Amino acid sequence: MTVDAPNRMTRRQFVAGTGAAGLVAIAGCTANPNLSANAGGQNSTGCGTKTLSGSVDIAGSSTVFPLAKAVSVEFQKRHQDVRVSLSKTGTGGGFENFFCTGKTDFNNASRPITDGETKQCRSQGVNPLELRVATDALTVIVNKNADWVDCMTVDELRQIWKPGGAKKWSDIRPEWPDVEFDLYGAADTSGTFDYFTHQIVGEEGRQRNDYQATEKDNIVVQGVSGNKHAMGYLGFAYYRQSKEKVKAIAIDNGNSCVKPSIQTAKKGEYQPLSRPLFTYVSEEALAKPQVAEFARFFLKQSANEDVVVDAVGYVPNTDKRVNEELAALEKIVGAQGQDQGQGKQ
Repeated sequence: MTVDAPNRMTRRQFVAGTGAAGLVAIAGCTANPNLSANAGGQNSTGCGTKTLSGSVDIAGSSTVFPLAKAVSVEFQKRHQDVRVSLSKTGTGGGFENFFCTGKTDFNNASRPITDGETKQCRSQGVNPLELRVATDALTVIVNKNADWVDCMTVDELRQIWKPGGAKKWSDIRPEWPDVEFDLYGAADTSGTFDYFTHQIVGEEGRQRNDYQATEKDNIVVQGVSGNKHAMGYLGFAYYRQSKEKVKAIAIDNGNSCVKPSIQTAKKGEYQPLSRPLFTYVSEEALAKPQVAEFARFFLKQSANEDVVVDAVGYVPNTDKRVNEELAALEKIVGAQGQDQGQGKQ
């Protein structure tokens, strides 16, 4: 299975395109012993299963990308004749350029779809169905040698990241270095940008602009690891992959300093940067059997700790939530099947 990207180009589209350029090829028949052998598939014979065909096209969040990739690999093992195309375009870039225009079946998202995006989708005949697939602990990182800081308050982070924010570490606390920040974070096409801005700065779409903005989380890690006075933010799964290179900052939300982790996010202790992760599927695309089956499979794998926790690094869904999501999904799948049947009569 190859992972391809939809095409288009402008300011937001350029970021989406550069994100899509970082596509990975998903091997179609590589067994992963850590993944559930029976979760979600129609049969569990592994490679060579040919019950479905066609394509499943996915764009959107770089935060959800590792989970979608793990699920896609396992799905491909069971359905070798289905080609899954998976790309990183950012949440907003994915909605605007690909999903709402009907170019993709799914859009991964690290924040809920906005009213404007829903309106855009529906104006073009796409009705999005929200599927929650995990919980993330959005992580603020600094250089491993930044020995003066281990915990920051939400207000201190706001002073740094707000428009016209602090220039030097010493602007936040006098005892900190009298050296300018080197900042790295998400591009404004990203749901991570939207969520971080809302929770930390407190204003939609309002963040300082003198920082390295990117859809590529490895650039955030590289930048922060390369400068003692750097700071950045990214999804927990990417931090967990790079914890030998950078340091995570604990957040004091008024009670105590809490570090990001699977446990603190699951317990609701890591606030205000614990966030739900989603994939959105086009209700119209669910008329295609391979799309409907992939949606079921993604939801069932979202409760699989071997996948969500061990292989990726997020908090899995509960069985109760999965059952609720599946019930909503099957209702739409059934309605699409009826509509298709009536269309043939």
